[in-house]
Amino acid sequence: MKVYQRYIAREVVIAVLLVLLAFMALFAFFDLLGEVGNLGQGGYRIQHAFVYVLLRLSGRAYELMPLAILIGTLYALANLSRHSEITVLRASGLSTGRLLVCLCQIAAAFAVLTFLIGEYVAPPAEHAASQLRLKERGRTMQELRSVRNLRSGLWVKDERNFINIRVLLSDRSLRGIRIFQFDEHGKLSSVTEAGEGEFTAADGWRLTDVAHTVLQKDSAKVEKLAELSWRSALNPEMLAVLMLPPDRMSLRHLSAYTRHLSDNRQRTNRYDIAFWKKIVYPLAGLVMVALALPFSAGHHRTSGIGLQIFVGVMIGVLFHTLNGLSSNLGAIHGWPPLLSAAAPSALFLLAAGLMIWRVERR
Repeated sequence: MKVYQRYIAREVVIAVLLVLLAFMALFAFFDLLGEVGNLGQGGYRIQHAFVYVLLRLSGRAYELMPLAILIGTLYALANLSRHSEITVLRASGLSTGRLLVCLCQIAAAFAVLTFLIGEYVAPPAEHAASQLRLKERGRTMQELRSVRNLRSGLWVKDERNFINIRVLLSDRSLRGIRIFQFDEHGKLSSVTEAGEGEFTAADGWRLTDVAHTVLQKDSAKVEKLAELSWRSALNPEMLAVLMLPPDRMSLRHLSAYTRHLSDNRQRTNRYDIAFWKKIVYPLAGLVMVALALPFSAGHHRTSGIGLQIFVGVMIGVLFHTLNGLSSNLGAIHGWPPLLSAAAPSALFLLAAGLMIWRVERR
């Protein structure tokens, strides 16, 4: 790497990290304010709220990385232009294309970092935060995103079985389980109700306080059991995935849960979009540096950096809004998952290309 490349990289990286830290501190403050209303519920105290907010910071970093890259790059390039350093580099033969390549190399490093955070750091940290909050508040997972129906609990399809779980506890044991088993003709053949369920690695689920009802043509046979082994494709890890929204899951969990839904002939579009979004989203940093580059072409010595940062914030907010809107519209209307995930980045990349072309024509 040449001297000027190391210099630009240092300026951009420092600016991006400072912007990211500032945004993380701001969002952590708002998250902490949001937890004030939960203090005193069960054993939930201020120290638990602090830990909860800290555990969620990695997820915030993942979400804010493209915006931080855009604003940090804008700030660094504006500073270089203000001190005529960009002018000197251009007079020395630095073309827009070479400057763009230099910025893309920096963005590629941030893309790798974003992917690693989104795949290996944020999902377990988000899960741990939810577990802590539930445990200390004395609540159950039933009150979180695993709920499909607030009155009847969680419903899951497993082959020809429809499973209803009233309460999913923080230790991932179950309470209030009902298993509706259908035959190959789609007729209800049996209903199993259990007070509690505990997962054992060897035998699957161990159900206790069981009432097993077998439906026959004109009668029903009820059998009371103290304990019953239940084998199912569902496991605690898969159920824990339901605590997180799709965009907070890892690729591994998304892939496994999508296969489960597909095997049970359920719609997977929402999770397919989230899967591709996890792949495409880290690359948004490359789009952000391309958007920031045209702002450095004016060579303004005294132009306000604040105005450029404001423009960067507006562009970043627009990108974040379109990113979420595209995913939701894609899930509603059944658009191709890759198109739904990549459309905002492709649109902003096209806009960046047009802006750079206009600057080069001046």
